[in-house]
Amino acid sequence: MRAARAIVKYRIVILIIGLVLLAASVLGMINTRVNYDMLTYLPEDMETVIGQDILLDEFGKGAFSFVIAEDLSVKEAADLKAKIGEVPHVDSVIWYDSILDPQVPMELLPDDVYEAFNTDHSTLMAVFFDSSTSEDVTMEAIRQIREITGRRCFVSGMSAVVTDLKDLCEQEEPIYVGLAVACALLIMMLFMDSWLIPIVFLISIGICIVINLGSNYFLGEISYITKAMAAVLQLAVTMDYSIFLWHSYNQERMKTTDHKEAMALAIRSTFTSVLGSSVTTIAGFIALCFMSFTIGRDLGIVMAKGVLLGVIGCVTILPALILLLDRPLQKTTHRSLLPDMGKFASGICKAFPVFLVLFVLLVAPAYYGYAQTNREVYYDMGDCLPRDMECVIANSKLSEDFDIASTHMLLVDANLASKNMEQMLKEMQDVDGVKYVLSLESVIGTQVPEEILPQSVTELLKSGKWELMLINSEYHAASDEVSVQIDELGRILKQYDPSGMLIGEASCMKDMIETTDYDFQVVTWISILAIFVIILLVERSLTLPVILIAVIELAIFINLGLPHYLGQSLPFIAPICISTIQLGATVDYAILMTTKYKENRIGGMHKKEAVVTALRASARSVIISGLGLFAATFGVAMYSNIDIVSSMCMLMARGALISVLMVLLILPAMLLLFDRVICATTLGMTGIRKIEKQEVRS
Repeated sequence: MRAARAIVKYRIVILIIGLVLLAASVLGMINTRVNYDMLTYLPEDMETVIGQDILLDEFGKGAFSFVIAEDLSVKEAADLKAKIGEVPHVDSVIWYDSILDPQVPMELLPDDVYEAFNTDHSTLMAVFFDSSTSEDVTMEAIRQIREITGRRCFVSGMSAVVTDLKDLCEQEEPIYVGLAVACALLIMMLFMDSWLIPIVFLISIGICIVINLGSNYFLGEISYITKAMAAVLQLAVTMDYSIFLWHSYNQERMKTTDHKEAMALAIRSTFTSVLGSSVTTIAGFIALCFMSFTIGRDLGIVMAKGVLLGVIGCVTILPALILLLDRPLQKTTHRSLLPDMGKFASGICKAFPVFLVLFVLLVAPAYYGYAQTNREVYYDMGDCLPRDMECVIANSKLSEDFDIASTHMLLVDANLASKNMEQMLKEMQDVDGVKYVLSLESVIGTQVPEEILPQSVTELLKSGKWELMLINSEYHAASDEVSVQIDELGRILKQYDPSGMLIGEASCMKDMIETTDYDFQVVTWISILAIFVIILLVERSLTLPVILIAVIELAIFINLGLPHYLGQSLPFIAPICISTIQLGATVDYAILMTTKYKENRIGGMHKKEAVVTALRASARSVIISGLGLFAATFGVAMYSNIDIVSSMCMLMARGALISVLMVLLILPAMLLLFDRVICATTLGMTGIRKIEKQEVRS
């Protein structure tokens, strides 16, 4: 209570501190680097990641792109190649004239090598950069190459995807925040009891959001998914805390004429309830940190930090703002659109057997759809972008004109015997879906000794211990076909060179698929276990955690099962994150009602009366909270052209509504059905049944 009174007393100081932190956080937010390359979040001990590092360290080659030029003469293509080579951070440009030297007659080049770089109307150049895929300098180089090449040329590859993704994110992110704020504001104005208080809420939450985003500076960098989602999610999941404080403050004002004392009492009661509520949400986000695909840690840390800051802001900044604006707030009150929920609660409890049957009927199809959705996700980040983006058009051109859908890179021991090298290349060339293998051996054939080639030519594909080979594939990255192809190529490579490495976008995506399949199971069970323990401690019951988690898990199964029945494919990260976020963010609804049910039962009410009263008391809070979460995410889902952002926001919006329905309809039925078991396994309730039996006998 002393701390609460201190907050009230020093409210102006708190606001000044908040504004100072806000200014500093804006600078931190501006200077926090954003990572747009999902593949960098793979575990560092994976062979594909180690191979990428060797490629950069030994060859000075990091990112890789193809440039497709249409309707150019040989001279124009040669000039274009020279201009691309002058772009900062372009390490080398491979075209067929990179290999052909005046000392080597053109006729000696194999036909398939010439055809690899040319069609009737297109010319293909391979561009290596001396920087990694998602470095800022690489993205700037991609932009400069596009300026040089003009409309008749197309730049493909992961760096081009990352560049377009960054540009689109930077264009859309301010609109995400605007939509989330506008939609949340509308819902709160309609369903709260004041026209002004929603604006006060948003100012308080907004300060906490900026402080959270600014503090990310100390993390070094964050992913673009985290940047795009953090503000929206923090607004959505911490709005409840502000509502709790406002309701508590109004209740205390009815008991005392001193509004400052009322606020101190409200801060104390709100902190206790909000702390318990926030712990489950934080636990959900912390569970993401256990992913070996470390983008989960990135999102989990930022969002857990955001929820904690939301709690602190709710009991410091928000009370200061409310006290500062107390008069206008009281003058702008109005009746909420939500009616008293008494009749609704009675009707639900009367028909509870219907909802028990509904629960049983929904479990099987919901879980089946949930399991199928997890198998139908996509991993190619190019698929999350609109079809008219430059990188998507370029990748389509590469596939249509040259029948190249992905490119593998091999790092092979440079001292491997020529005979073994030739046999290995022959076997690889015969693997299904391999378009061709580009290496020194395949280029010069057996007729030209390597020694007569200029050093500039050999340095393109050879460096110290390693020789670099490119394998162009007809199969798209992240497809089942390319996965089988990579396994076969890897088997052949290890047979001839156990130290050799198969790297590239498709190999990294294959590792990502295997990693995230494991992560999904780990994160799901960790979040369930953590929240089970939290509910166990909060409710002091063995059965209530099972009931509450079962209700919310059904909501999750329904939410994530619908894409399967609707014929939709989700980005791979969405089910992993949403299953955890929805559980952590919406189990609070169930805890709220269950806590009131427990209080009613301990207070002497019979089970039906206890459930009806609990449902009546908590229904409005659950509905407003769920609608707030829905509003903050639905507008973003409808607007965003980035499918990862759109899908995750749509799942959050839909998940909020489904969780609300499950809590309002299914949970009361479960409490009525298992009342006897709950009383027997919950501290403080074990004697209730005995007392009721004695009352019946007497």
